[in-house]
Amino acid sequence: MKMSVRRDTNNYVTRVLRSPEDVTAADWNGLLRMQDQPTPFMRHEYLAALHRSGSATHETGWTPRFITLEKDGCLVAACALYVKTHSYGEYVFDHAWANAYAQHGLSYYPKAVVAVPFTPVPGSRLLARSAADRMLLVKALVQWCEAQQMSSLHLLFCSPDDLQACEEAGLMLRHTVQFHWKNVAPTLASACAALPPEGARFALGRPGGETGAPAYRDFEDFLASLSQDKRKKIRQERRKVADAGVSFRWSLGSAISPQDWDFFYRCYERTYLEHGNAPYLSRDFFRAMASTMPENWLLFVAQRQNRPVAASLLALGTSSSGPVAYGRYWGALERVDCLHFEACYYQPLEWCIGHGYRRFEGGAQGEHKMARALLPVKASSAHWLAEPAFAAAVERFLEREGKGIGDYLEDLGQRSPFKSQPR
Repeated sequence: MKMSVRRDTNNYVTRVLRSPEDVTAADWNGLLRMQDQPTPFMRHEYLAALHRSGSATHETGWTPRFITLEKDGCLVAACALYVKTHSYGEYVFDHAWANAYAQHGLSYYPKAVVAVPFTPVPGSRLLARSAADRMLLVKALVQWCEAQQMSSLHLLFCSPDDLQACEEAGLMLRHTVQFHWKNVAPTLASACAALPPEGARFALGRPGGETGAPAYRDFEDFLASLSQDKRKKIRQERRKVADAGVSFRWSLGSAISPQDWDFFYRCYERTYLEHGNAPYLSRDFFRAMASTMPENWLLFVAQRQNRPVAASLLALGTSSSGPVAYGRYWGALERVDCLHFEACYYQPLEWCIGHGYRRFEGGAQGEHKMARALLPVKASSAHWLAEPAFAAAVERFLEREGKGIGDYLEDLGQRSPFKSQPR
């Protein structure tokens, strides 16, 4: 059901929609394919499944208010906006901002978030046919937030095109660090040394831009590129899993059986419950994924004595540099030393090498990933706060935090997991 419609003097129509299903899948996905960093998580099927399954709804604190721009009856821009009553499931942490508001007697919630719920994967958030349309969409977002008296607007894990539009519109940028692996044998002294300068536009997961460099021949070729201590550690960790009698099998797309999906969900749910939380995503969500997006999923199942004991689920997509895999969910019913590393890193990396995937994104945070040759990359978000005094304070905070992130990236760049190569 359409919530509101606004027409401007240039014949643009802005609509605020209550559900992703108020936009046709063909229009949304067609717009997504035109972006600089499309991911499977922004597909209409993915967002609709979050809504239909009850995973991202008003009841869970994710009230959808999708914003679209049309001109002459054609969809020219759109984004997935959610009104939030908390900050969980975002992975860009603003709890300190909310506390500061509360200490001054102000309400930080509700706030507006443009993001994929529970999914800290960088990619296009502002779907637009042109840079001009993208800028109009940013302005429409801010105007809507002002009219609805939202405390703030947050665009999370944005693409470079998104960030450029947000910065030109006066929004504040915030940066964090993720760790991505690329299927490129290093030829420089340190792959980390090619990190982009502060403020530069860059392609996530492609330090140095070596998209044409040769890929690893096999997992042993990958290990041979690492320093001796890192290579030894990985071999020791893999041996512990094998010595425990654990083997793996993988299934892709429609070959993932309903029984395997059920087993995966048992593992996924248990992991959350062990940490005292209910899982963000419901079983119905994954049923929808198996039905509407099967080609985007790869499942690894760990077995011991012919019994499944753990599972990890990857999403698959494409980018300008080639196929990309995203580490997403995992869980185990039995404790085996180093099983997490094998299920979530080594099996996926070996599969990526064998199937020509150019990049593996390991998810949010985790400096320990560098020991597995996942290198640091900068992930960014954009923010607008309605209260001028708080906006000024946050801007000063982000300046200090940004310098800290830059120093952190520089420090990580000195700790390459790869063997030194002659310059």
